[in-house]
Amino acid sequence: MTRKTALIQGNEACAHAAVYAGCTFFAGYPITPSSEIAEVLAKELPKVGGKFIQMEDEIAAMAAIIGASLCGHKVMDASSGPGMSLKQELIGYACIAEIPCVIVNVMRGGPSTGMPTGPSQSDVMQARWGTHGDHAAIAIAPASCQEIFAETVRAFNLAETYRMPVQILMDEIVAHMREKIVFPEPGELAIVTRQAPFVSPAEYKPFDTSFGDIPPLAAMGGNYRYHVTGLNKAPDGFPTTKAELVDAEERRQLRKVEAHAAAIEKNEEYLTEDAEVIVLSFGITSRSARFAVDSLRQEGVRAGLFRPITLWPFPEKRVAEVARKTRAIVVPEMNLGQLVYEVERVVKGSCRLAALGRVDGEPITPYQIIDKVKEVL
Repeated sequence: MTRKTALIQGNEACAHAAVYAGCTFFAGYPITPSSEIAEVLAKELPKVGGKFIQMEDEIAAMAAIIGASLCGHKVMDASSGPGMSLKQELIGYACIAEIPCVIVNVMRGGPSTGMPTGPSQSDVMQARWGTHGDHAAIAIAPASCQEIFAETVRAFNLAETYRMPVQILMDEIVAHMREKIVFPEPGELAIVTRQAPFVSPAEYKPFDTSFGDIPPLAAMGGNYRYHVTGLNKAPDGFPTTKAELVDAEERRQLRKVEAHAAAIEKNEEYLTEDAEVIVLSFGITSRSARFAVDSLRQEGVRAGLFRPITLWPFPEKRVAEVARKTRAIVVPEMNLGQLVYEVERVVKGSCRLAALGRVDGEPITPYQIIDKVKEVL
């Protein structure tokens, strides 16, 4: 059977993947460079019985997907830097209330309005620490249109599995470039459905840890009725200030990701086994890095590429292992230093470390990476 193929943008691949994953509700507000995601879903969601709504602003869009998720829907929102800044309070609400949702951030230059049509990778730390308080975070950074499709589906699966918001970080270039993709057949990619309660509505508690660190989540609007709050709460969902309950809740919400980090993390390694220098990069920069690695190999420099596809949780164990076997790590990223500080924390001086940043609205070229590698060695 002939597989369906298409030449499409990364944003378009993301939207089609959301439908494939079972998304039935999108709320958003147009913002460059993510608007094509909303445009495609406005057309595609009604075909599968889903709903699309353009909200009055970014804050309302985040609130809308939280409400739809609590009603049992798989949900998505898409935005960029300024919009993500506005969403942070409600992302924190989704964290503490453990509400599954997928948020796409097509990164652009900043701060503030910055460079709306220019690429950037400057929201790495925002994806981890943008909202206040101690909380877990999952963020994925695909590097091709085909990978955008697969990783968008995985983002929905992670959100439903771990009952939390999941962010997809795409830079403007990945989002707007066009590549051939092969659409997976129905059932080819695994689709996760959230765990429904095992108990009757009368016995149900939305944060009952007797079922484990990830309590089942009932859909509102049916027989199950329960309380949801942004406050620390007891297993029944109602607020509490009891120190032992607050402490247990905070630690459980971190633990549900940390304990499953090996299942959540995903990396690509290219020619790392004998590498004397590792280029660690993500998104579009990793494609320049791969070209640079091949060029350096031709010159006799044993270079390798380590690409974290899951940025959060950061793959610290594997990065530490790689660092112990190499002389140097170079971290190119379209910002003035974000992911490199995670690498520095993990490497702990076991090899040389150098950052390569660019924030002028242009991508990092392979030749800039080659020059930095030679400088470090």
